[in-house]
Amino acid sequence: MTDGDDALLDILKALASDKRLRVLDWLKNPRAHFPAQRDGDLVEDGVCGLFIAQKLGLSQPTVHGHMKLLLRAGLVREKRIRQWTFYRRDEAAVAAATRRLAESL
Repeated sequence: MTDGDDALLDILKALASDKRLRVLDWLKNPRAHFPAQRDGDLVEDGVCGLFIAQKLGLSQPTVHGHMKLLLRAGLVREKRIRQWTFYRRDEAAVAAATRRLAESL
């Protein structure tokens, strides 16, 4: 397998979960899906992992595992503010992944 094949496989793994797909959808318009945060702007900095865990009804460690797969695929970015981790979509990477998938199928 080539590096390109590995990257495509990472994308496919990241998209192979309804929970991760929901998170990606929510992060398209975080103000519509999450409450205002004390730390960090929902759009500029991303959504706190705690809010994502609450909305999914999952534990924080479980959500961290889901987010790790999205990060590895390059579909989201993370930012640390104080002790919290915030996540936002990488729109350019999502568009590139969409093109990559279309070309591969």
